[in-house]
Amino acid sequence: MRHPWLLLFVTQFLAVSIRAQEPVLERPNVLLVLVDDLGWSDLGCYGNQAVDTPRIDAFSRQGMRFTDAYAAAPVCSPTRASIMTGKTPARLGITNHMPDRPSFTPEDPVLLPAKCEDRLPLAEVTLAELLRDSGYCTAFFGKWHLAPQRSGEDEKFFPDQQGFEINIGGNGQGGPGRSFFAPYEFPNLVSQSDGEYLPYRLGEEVVAYLEDHAARSESRPFFLALWNYTVHWPMDAPADLLEKYRAKGKQRGIRDVRYAAMTEALDQVIGRVLDVLDATGLARRTLVVFTSDNGALISVADCRPLRKGKGYLYEAGIRVPMIVRWPGRVTPGTTSGTPVVSTDLFATILDAAGVGMPSGYPDDGESLVPLLSGSAPLSREALFFHYPNYAFHRDNRLGGAMRRGDLKLIENFDDGSVELYDLRADLGERRDLAAERAGEAAMMRRELAAWRERVGARMPTRR
Repeated sequence: MRHPWLLLFVTQFLAVSIRAQEPVLERPNVLLVLVDDLGWSDLGCYGNQAVDTPRIDAFSRQGMRFTDAYAAAPVCSPTRASIMTGKTPARLGITNHMPDRPSFTPEDPVLLPAKCEDRLPLAEVTLAELLRDSGYCTAFFGKWHLAPQRSGEDEKFFPDQQGFEINIGGNGQGGPGRSFFAPYEFPNLVSQSDGEYLPYRLGEEVVAYLEDHAARSESRPFFLALWNYTVHWPMDAPADLLEKYRAKGKQRGIRDVRYAAMTEALDQVIGRVLDVLDATGLARRTLVVFTSDNGALISVADCRPLRKGKGYLYEAGIRVPMIVRWPGRVTPGTTSGTPVVSTDLFATILDAAGVGMPSGYPDDGESLVPLLSGSAPLSREALFFHYPNYAFHRDNRLGGAMRRGDLKLIENFDDGSVELYDLRADLGERRDLAAERAGEAAMMRRELAAWRERVGARMPTRR
């Protein structure tokens, strides 16, 4: 069957139709696009002049582009969990990419990493569950990486067990394996031809879903998550794009030509999906959010002017692109320098959909709707991060971070030292002000410690 989700949809529609007796056309459709390992400076609209991303650049001019958006963690699974639950990774105990492995710990470490959960518990109330139960069609396409990787246990934690009526491609895997080209096999997504490129195939599955939704004049709005496997390792891109970037060669904005080619292929996929929203008339009532799950892999991406990359608490590890388009609510061509974080998307999407937050829910995230509409600023004063685990590269220091205004503090757990940076004057985090502004550093350190206590953050242990 060309699109296996069609059969799944019919079955799930019968099961959920009773939950939506009245059409709610005034509520927006929601398309949440999450890219894997896309860096803050890898798109034209964020200043990269070497990589061509015309479709995403045009999209950014249709909505609000955030210059100071953050992933909840410098690696993927914690950020994904924060989006689905609206809870900070430290509260969830999901603080590293799943599963955390002993091989990530360097030889003879000062600290042993904190325990990290290897799944998103079914007891957590997810964004998809809340939207589904309020009458939304829910569909997931792509990389989940919130399930254990042990056969026989993993399927219990796939997207279709966490509120999505349809799951195309989501399981416990963090990447496609040896290649982005066929053959590959994911839940309800098996490669169909030699040379098939996974990012293109996922895009076509989304296109088919949107066309079917529009053709049926579906009364229920949709929540569609396109969580791309790209631009994660391995570096694979179509031959024509590889040839193009090999001809360009390495330059400012391009460290690895394969990564550049993958990024343009991603741009093509996003453009194709946006075209279908326009052609079907769905665009005018669809909220589209585009962001990344963490910073770029430092070995393949040119992260300048930011410091380090994926797996570090420096800016290149956690600062990410974020663009929001919402016709009639977001003024096209606007830019926001307000610090926001992926945890905010839970409250934001619920607010946009008119769905209330669960009773007694923690305020780890804040709805961006007032900010998007220009009606009010955010109320919070600081963002907090907790990374008590070693990344796959084994090179990071275990620690925490916080940002208050333009100041950013990093606390290193191994020796108790802190680093303080003024991001307005020093975006690359080159000048440590901790000694020069010791009073401010001490105050922020106490605030970070108090936050960890409030959320029940797990800490590393000494050997």
